[in-house]
Amino acid sequence: MHSEHNSEHGAASEHGVAAEHSAASEHSAAAGDDVALGNKEPSGSGKASSVVAPWVRTRLRAAPLAALALALLVALTACLAAAFPRAVDRYEDAGLRRSLQQARPESTSVQITSPQIAGAPSPEELAAPLLPGALRERYEKLFDTVPEALAPDRAQSAYGVTLSKNPEVPDPWIPRPSGVPARVALVAQHGLADHATVREGRLPRTSGTVGTTTPVVEAAVTAATAKSLHIKVGSVIHVPAVGRAPLAVRVTGIVTPREAAGAYWSTRPLLRTPSLVALPTGGPDRSWYWLGALLLAPEAAPALLGTDGDPLLYWSLAPDPHRLHASDLDRLKSAVATLESGPGLQEARALTGPGTSVTTGLDGVLISFSQLRAGTAPLVAVAAIGTATVAAVVLLLAGALAADRRRAEAALLRARGASLTGLAGRLCAETAAVAVPAGALGLAAALLVVPEGRTSYAVAAALAVTVIACTALPVRAALAHRSVRVAGPREDMVTTRPSRRRTVAELTLLVLAAAAVESLRRRGTSSSSADGPSGDQLVSVAPVLVGVIAALVLVRLLPFLLRRLASPAGRLRGAVGFLSLARAGRTSVSAVLPLLALLTALTTAAFGGSVLAGVNEARDRVALLAVGADARVESEGPLPSDLADRVRDVSGVRAVTEASIGYQAKPHDEQTPVPLAGVDPTEYGALAARTGLGAFDADRLKRPSADGPLPALASPSVAKAYGTRRPFPVRLEDGSTVSVRITVVRNRTPAVTGDGFLVVDRAGLSAAAARTTALLVTGHHVDAGALNRTAGPTAGVRVRAQERARYADPPLQTGAEHVYTAAVAAGAGYAVLALLLALLRAAPERAALLARLRTMGLTRAQARRLLVLESLPQALLAAAGGALTGWAAIRLLSPGVDLTAVALPSAGTSVGRTELYTDPLALTVPAIIVLVTAVGVAGVQAWWAGRRGSVRELRAGDAR
Repeated sequence: MHSEHNSEHGAASEHGVAAEHSAASEHSAAAGDDVALGNKEPSGSGKASSVVAPWVRTRLRAAPLAALALALLVALTACLAAAFPRAVDRYEDAGLRRSLQQARPESTSVQITSPQIAGAPSPEELAAPLLPGALRERYEKLFDTVPEALAPDRAQSAYGVTLSKNPEVPDPWIPRPSGVPARVALVAQHGLADHATVREGRLPRTSGTVGTTTPVVEAAVTAATAKSLHIKVGSVIHVPAVGRAPLAVRVTGIVTPREAAGAYWSTRPLLRTPSLVALPTGGPDRSWYWLGALLLAPEAAPALLGTDGDPLLYWSLAPDPHRLHASDLDRLKSAVATLESGPGLQEARALTGPGTSVTTGLDGVLISFSQLRAGTAPLVAVAAIGTATVAAVVLLLAGALAADRRRAEAALLRARGASLTGLAGRLCAETAAVAVPAGALGLAAALLVVPEGRTSYAVAAALAVTVIACTALPVRAALAHRSVRVAGPREDMVTTRPSRRRTVAELTLLVLAAAAVESLRRRGTSSSSADGPSGDQLVSVAPVLVGVIAALVLVRLLPFLLRRLASPAGRLRGAVGFLSLARAGRTSVSAVLPLLALLTALTTAAFGGSVLAGVNEARDRVALLAVGADARVESEGPLPSDLADRVRDVSGVRAVTEASIGYQAKPHDEQTPVPLAGVDPTEYGALAARTGLGAFDADRLKRPSADGPLPALASPSVAKAYGTRRPFPVRLEDGSTVSVRITVVRNRTPAVTGDGFLVVDRAGLSAAAARTTALLVTGHHVDAGALNRTAGPTAGVRVRAQERARYADPPLQTGAEHVYTAAVAAGAGYAVLALLLALLRAAPERAALLARLRTMGLTRAQARRLLVLESLPQALLAAAGGALTGWAAIRLLSPGVDLTAVALPSAGTSVGRTELYTDPLALTVPAIIVLVTAVGVAGVQAWWAGRRGSVRELRAGDAR
């Protein structure tokens, strides 16, 4: 009775405070906008009135900790939401730059070439277009016609004049490897002084006017050209001319490129590096000749008119990799198409001549990168949508819990005449005063942490978070107080029946989830064209929808399970079990939001963990297939006899298997060779079993008799070609012949990679053929450096760990993997936060309940069991349901998910399809974390409540 009296007194006190706030706020509204903002004197009043505290300031001062918690939640969420699109842009831009670097400038630069048109009335007018001024004028105009998305780099772009064919030079002192005279490319390219350092001599220059009859011009060569063609400062090279003596080109300087890998030198690699060119004749005795470049002064270009070749004007526009963005990929493709065969080509011809052509390999680079990005984007979208859903649920949960905490206050305000719009507006202003600055702070932090990327997407993401945070509380309060009533009915989970609207919404989500899953199974994430994903966003939402549907189904099942368990628990001797189930059943229906967050996060975490595990497994598998063991030492000739013993002493080595591999073995003396490996059957069988590459029974490979054929392990293709019933001869590389009969067929084997191989007992081979050429090493953490030093310079060493690292290096795949991991971790953190919010919201009520029960004889141990058992149904259901839903989502979606683009970007299609598979750790670890968190919070709460006195806790609890 005493506690009931205290409870009623506390409720009356709360209603009184709410009434005072209501009266103050309504008075403020009636006084006008100026008073609501905190002014002391209302508009239109001739005398001062009493100061009325504004609503927002009053409510924030009344609950500062709640306001601070909301600010931290909004700031963190806004920061993560704003950083995500910029992080995606950053790794995609890095991937695009890597693709451009691998393609090299000769493929990525846009090369515009125009032949010199003959028919000018005088030699001066014929030479005028070749002069630097005319070339630069057209160069500047061409720059203006290039689409902005292409972002040409003026520092690395170039223009000049060369010849359409490279003439032979008769000078005998230039090397002739096959007796064929060397050829030279005469190039007059601008900017040589800005891109080269003079090593010897000086740069070329001209004196007077250069024309078709000029006998001598100056040139420079690079150090590599000078070394290969034996050119020195002062050397003279004679270029054949038409109707006159040969043009003498005197070398005045040897230069070194400042940025040899830059587009200025690499768009035409011949400018910096000479090459040996083979004459277009077949046969093994091909003839070769040297081809080098002579760098003329730009003013000497008219001298090319007198040579045995047609001058060719060119302009090379090099895109700046640091200004190209993956988000502009469609615009880049359109810009390249415009220049190659669209309006851009017509503009270029109008400026340079009708015979102008535009060529570039940039379109191929962009298409290749687009295909790689299309393989990673859907998987990243799955994690992003899952994490965004969980974060949105947590924000909605925070608003719902705040509305539930202030239910009596809002009900009283409505009863005293507050409009629904006015109540929602005041709550929105109160929340916005906290959420808007916090969202801006989170956005600023994201821009500082991730400086690259599109700002508009980051602002939109942070704005969406802020809007959700601002509207969650007022919308929830408006829905709960549509009708005016002082006290609402109980909404216990067990007794409340779902509305028809909720049933329709759940059925709609069920249909969408089924459609998304079926779409993903049919099309898959790898069925994307070069222009982007062919499927819609419904495919990326499929795992999230599966989790949402599972959460709604479990929410429907939870009341039924609680009712079924409450009856047996009531017949037990102790009251703790029944009381805990009764308390769990009296939970407000708003508890569906924590369960929704938990199920969605657990499903996304299970799916994401399986994706990462699948990626790691695929990389490990391909690295193992490439090496055959943890490490491999191989040589073209026989290895030293003591090398195997020395390798066994290397740190990390556990076992060494010797093999003699001949790659030119020919069955039936056919021309097509088949690799044949001679091994010790026992050791090799153990190796195959350890690696999982074609395990077999060693006895089936041992030779039964000295006169019989050698038993052989073969690939399916070799077994199909030569049969498994009859022996057949195989001629080895040393000229000996052995008779083999295929007794074991396996798809893979450690010693030999590829689809065709034979493996036999090396005891049946000749002494020369049985010499060890390869060592297959197994062990944990093999020391690659020590293994290389032991093997020596003549043997090649491949380590599985290094081979695996090669697939994890590209920035596009690595960035997608890191973003995916971060998104999954953030989703798991938000799920735990949702659980904590739900448990902490009920903490005051539980503390008061424990205090009342303590006065009735409840022990501290019973109090701990009560809180733990009360929190277990929802946590246990979420953990079990999350693990089951994650497993179901993986099983349903794995046929439509291809991880090859993420796991093995450089392996291509030769490794086949990399599918998703179930990872037990990804299923169990998040579920265990949920259970431990729920039990831990309940235990800490029971411990804390036990430290406080029952009378004090009753007063504090009733006052609430």
